[in-house]
Parts: sequence; C-alpha cells; structure tokens
Amino acid sequence: MDNTSYIERKALFPPMFDSLAEGIAGLKGLQEIRMRCNRPIRVLCGNHEYMVNHQGARCQNEASAFWMQQEDMDALLSHLCHYSIYAYEEEIRQGYLTMAGGHRVGIAGQAVVRDDGIVTIHPVASINIRIAHEKIGCANLVLPYLYLNHHLCNTLIVSPPACGKTTLLRDLIRQISDGGVLDRGRNVGVVDERSEIGGTYRGRLCNDLGSRTDVMDACPKSIGMMLLIRSMNPDVIAVDELGSTTDMIAMQQVISCGCKVIATVHGSGIEDLYRKRYLEEIMKEKIFERIVLLGKQNGAGTLLGIYDENAKPLSDNATGQLL
Repeated sequence: MDNTSYIERKALFPPMFDSLAEGIAGLKGLQEIRMRCNRPIRVLCGNHEYMVNHQGARCQNEASAFWMQQEDMDALLSHLCHYSIYAYEEEIRQGYLTMAGGHRVGIAGQAVVRDDGIVTIHPVASINIRIAHEKIGCANLVLPYLYLNHHLCNTLIVSPPACGKTTLLRDLIRQISDGGVLDRGRNVGVVDERSEIGGTYRGRLCNDLGSRTDVMDACPKSIGMMLLIRSMNPDVIAVDELGSTTDMIAMQQVISCGCKVIATVHGSGIEDLYRKRYLEEIMKEKIFERIVLLGKQNGAGTLLGIYDENAKPLSDNATGQLL
C-alpha cells in the first residue's frame, strides 16, 4: 500500500477517531469500512469480514469491538462533509459522497421526503466507506480480446457488485486513451455519473484515465453521452452501470454516430443480460461485440470469460485474476 492511499484513508476520519483511523488505514487489502449506529464496526479485507476495536485492529468478539453511537455517526458525517453538511445536501440526498482519492461513502438512514422526492437523509444510521482501488495494468489480460481486425469492439463488462468492473473499466479507459501496441491513442469520453471512474474530487481527477480522456462528471449517463458526442468528438464513450431504457437509447445514438462504447452492468452471468428488459433489445441486436464476465470465485476481480456478440466463448478464452 502506497503512502498516499494511507494518508487518504486516515483523512476519512475526524481527529476523535485517530487511533481507529491509524489501525484501519494500515489494514492490507482493505475494501470496505461499514459503520452502523449501535453496532460494531466491520471491515472487509479481500473476501474476509472482521470486526475492529478502538485501535482499528481485528477482534473476534463484539464485546471488544468499536460500537458506533449516534454522536459518532454525526461527527463522522460532519467531518466527511468538511463541517458543512448544507454544502453536500445534493450528494446526501442521493445517498453517497465522493472523497479525495475517489473513495466512495454510502449513506443510509431516515429519508426526509417532500413532494415525492428525498430532500435529505437524517439521522444517518449507516455509513459504508468503499476504498477506491486503482489497479494500473489490470486490463492487460483483457484488452487484446477487445480488438477485431485492429478495431476496438463495443464491449460490455458484466459482474455482481464489488467484483471489480469499475476498476477494470478505469484501466481500459487509460490504456485505450494512451494507446499502445494494439492501437494508437484514442479520444475517450467518460460519463462519470457518480464520480467513481475518475474519482473526481472538487473538480480534480484523482485517478489516471489517460492523456486523451475527457470526463463529464456528476452527469446522468443518457445526457452526458450526447453532450460528449456534440462537444468533444470522442472515438470511444465509456460509462459505468447501465441501468435504464434511457441509457440504452442514448448508447444506440452514440454507436450510430460511429463511436465505440465500453460499458458495465450488474449481472451474475450472460443469461442475466437477457432477463433485463432494458437490455433485451440490445442483446438481440448483438450490439456488444465483446462481453467480459467477472466474478469473485477466486476473490474480487476473477475473470470468468470473454464472449463474442453471440455470447459464445472466444476460442482461446481468457480466465484469471485481474485484481
């Protein structure tokens, strides 16, 4: 673990949690820090979940674990919002915050609803800090399979949550943007609706997305794709977590403009793609020439296979551990 990520992890906690932050920041393979009001703090490292004590060290029983109280939750949220919760109302309303380094903070609690919309979440009862992992080179095994006759294929990355699809997408963007032995560098437009791909924080990209990449941050995918097509003339559009018919319509328009698409979607297998109504037509039209399937059979980031537009495994199909 590099020193920068160590400092960023510690900075997620207010001074009152110094001992806890010191211990947690040093945990190897840290993925998630889950805090629930009146419950022990739990961390996810690799495929293993642990409780931690007040020094951030792993512990075996609840009696010695650090139990979060409501005042702890309030203090942590205030710190994460730089002591101006009002300034982060829009993010809180959507249930997440993006922190320096691209770390993602999920929020749950009592929703305050007005006019059929969520105004805020208060009190906050659960906070889940997802540690961003930038894995330079993790796409090396996959990238050669995404080219056909020296042309990049429209590609869909499929995986359950927390299996590395965003991490893989990020490195694919970087390599396609910078170029290499497979192709020259291409202009890549990224619609980063939740600031997870680039980890944009206060207008600054925290992750390396390549030298020819333009990011439309905090913008709905369907709107951002068309904005980038009109304004930046990209060769490739990249989006994370397709999830609606509106997204599909925008993506089809992008492809009709001669632009390639790399996207991700939640799913446990190829068959899941045919069960999603918003994907049904896309799959029948065989728009995606490559489908990359990830899982966690051997840990997060397990490459289960790469398939063509007919959902058939490539003859020399790749498998392995990416992350």
